[in-house]
Amino acid sequence: METQHGMPLKLLAEQVGLEVLNASTDFDKKLITTAVINRPGLQLTGFYSNFATERLQIVGLNEDAYLQQFSEEERREKLDRLMASGVPAIIIAHDVNIPEGTLDSAREYDITILKSHRETAELIIELTTKLNNALAPQIMRHGVFMEVYSEGVLILGESGMGKSETAIELIKRGHHLISDDAVIIKKVNSTTLTGTAPDLIRNYIELRGIGVVDVRRIFGNGAVKWSEKVDLVVKLENWNAENSYDRMGSDTEEIDILGVKVPYIVVPIRPGRNLAVIIEVAAMNNRQKRMGLNSGKDFAEQLDDYFDSLEST
Repeated sequence: METQHGMPLKLLAEQVGLEVLNASTDFDKKLITTAVINRPGLQLTGFYSNFATERLQIVGLNEDAYLQQFSEEERREKLDRLMASGVPAIIIAHDVNIPEGTLDSAREYDITILKSHRETAELIIELTTKLNNALAPQIMRHGVFMEVYSEGVLILGESGMGKSETAIELIKRGHHLISDDAVIIKKVNSTTLTGTAPDLIRNYIELRGIGVVDVRRIFGNGAVKWSEKVDLVVKLENWNAENSYDRMGSDTEEIDILGVKVPYIVVPIRPGRNLAVIIEVAAMNNRQKRMGLNSGKDFAEQLDDYFDSLEST
């Protein structure tokens, strides 16, 4: 199920290193629900049509240069009107000096005022990045997520298919575990998905007959990774002789996750198949396809050329 979350304003301030000049009474609970940051140049001139009050407001050097044209009282009045609109917080960048009495107004309007010494553009980039990640639509999928040769591979399949055992073999071969059993998938932009583990099960793998093992403790810190882009989905299923499995790989099948198309392959399981090696090859082949190198298509073209040459002789 797709969900979308707000990011606590207090947590955002802590992560970005913002100084709290005034905390609203709901500072600990207030959620930021959009990653769009506003520079209130138009609003300081008095234009409030179509003003999105849910956005964080940043006052930087340009806004300060405009305000410097006015008296201290007029500057404060302009900021008072901005606070009266109900914005979640005002962030002062570049250590800009705020007019005397602004904090009194902030307490009156119950608005959080934050401050940073950093440049406005730099601050907006970091705030947007943090918020985009926190607010990204997300779903939970049952499966195992690994980084294999720098490819994020999501391994799906029914319980008992050997997903976790395959993950252990991949770890022993030098690849990295991101999550076992449950994977949180976030849509960070229109073309990119990232996967990570729920905090409760991070670094753990369950092996039937053995129990839960801590991968980081057994194999070292280098065996685990926090998150990765979802580049390939591999579904494991029991071999069925009546099914037609792809033997050429010239065409790329895709699966839709949160509106993003991801390459998708089905790997049939039967005794004697080394799933870890198969997934390694699948990851390398997927990377080659993304670079424009399609072995299946090249082979099919060579076959066509061969039979064409036979017909012409």
